[in-house]
Amino acid sequence: MSSTAAPRFVTARRWWAWLGDLVRPATDAVRAGTECVSTLGWTVAVFGVVALVAGWMLGWQEFRIVGAALLLLLLLSLLFLIGRTQLEVDLELEPARLVAGESAAGHVAVTNVARTPLLPLGLEVPVGDVAARFTLPALAPQGGFEEVLVIPTQARGVIPVGPVRTQRGDPFGLVRRELEWSEGLELFVHPRTIALETLGAGLLRDLEGVTSNDVSMSDLAFHTLREYEPGDDRRYIHWRSSAKVSGSSGQGTFLVRQFLDTRRSHVAVIVDVDEASYTHPDEFELALSCGASVTLRALADEMETTVVCGEQAAVQPAAHTALDTYSRAAFGPWPLPAATSRLGTLAPDVSAVVLVTGPLTTFEVLQRARAYLAPQVRLVAVQVVPGSALSYKEGAGIVVVTLGELAELPLVLAGGVTA
Repeated sequence: MSSTAAPRFVTARRWWAWLGDLVRPATDAVRAGTECVSTLGWTVAVFGVVALVAGWMLGWQEFRIVGAALLLLLLLSLLFLIGRTQLEVDLELEPARLVAGESAAGHVAVTNVARTPLLPLGLEVPVGDVAARFTLPALAPQGGFEEVLVIPTQARGVIPVGPVRTQRGDPFGLVRRELEWSEGLELFVHPRTIALETLGAGLLRDLEGVTSNDVSMSDLAFHTLREYEPGDDRRYIHWRSSAKVSGSSGQGTFLVRQFLDTRRSHVAVIVDVDEASYTHPDEFELALSCGASVTLRALADEMETTVVCGEQAAVQPAAHTALDTYSRAAFGPWPLPAATSRLGTLAPDVSAVVLVTGPLTTFEVLQRARAYLAPQVRLVAVQVVPGSALSYKEGAGIVVVTLGELAELPLVLAGGVTA
């Protein structure tokens, strides 16, 4: 490219950019208008053009009249889109979290903040895969409208609610313009749970916090005495022992207490999300209910808790956050060994693991999952098999308990199951 061609190319690009900025408002308006035309509206437009062309080519006045009438109808329909809507819309859920089987209420409040009256509009609130539709009546300036919709829940999950939309269009459905006025919300439907006794007994009785071999200068587990060194906290000087040593040696020797660090219990709950582990989705829901029940008990016992449900995980969560994790859980490509490996990354200091899985999980799979845990970690595998009798077996560092319903979980964790 020559030295003179480059400046010309740059000038041409600037000219086209200036031209694009000049016509952009018009093109945006045309694009917005075409997006408002429904399928029926485009059909009417096509038939109108075809009728006009056919009438002109064949000389049939009837076709020309039909074509003109169809295009005129479409043009008049566009008049219904003229005007600006100025609204304040609030969408609230009460409660925002509930248990499967309960109902929530959605409250929609609309205020016309324009200086002119508002003509009736269609109002739509999407709820999951369906939508609640209302007719927004005519509102005077600063006029308001409120509506309450009941949202029943049948199954665990997360239900998207909103955003609130208004529709403006013609009576024939040729054109329609939708506007969103609020943020979308999420309704968390938690799995059913059952109350459990404290986890510091039964199958998990070793979760009391054990001492480690790490030496510390301040803890609860006393270890030994040693000579005072500059920088030590004088509060830990053992005066009686120091006096005895000083008296026997004739020197001013001070002894300080030394401790062993204690480690707080850290419970992890893993729910198997591998669809190959279950014969029916209801078994997966039962597994989630078991995992959620154990998690709530661990949090109530003020234990450090980690939850892993495939892609969904939470480390030391609040109770509602942990249950939200179970609400979002779904089948995914996360076999048990992969989930246990992820736990090692999220919580390397875990002291006990409760693993909940389905009836198709073999003991070999549990062993592969166990390999990702430290030898001192206690692993209890709860296998849900609806309709089965309670059973218990232990081997290779794994306690495997089989239960048939959620009501049996308290007996399982209390250690009331014999082999």
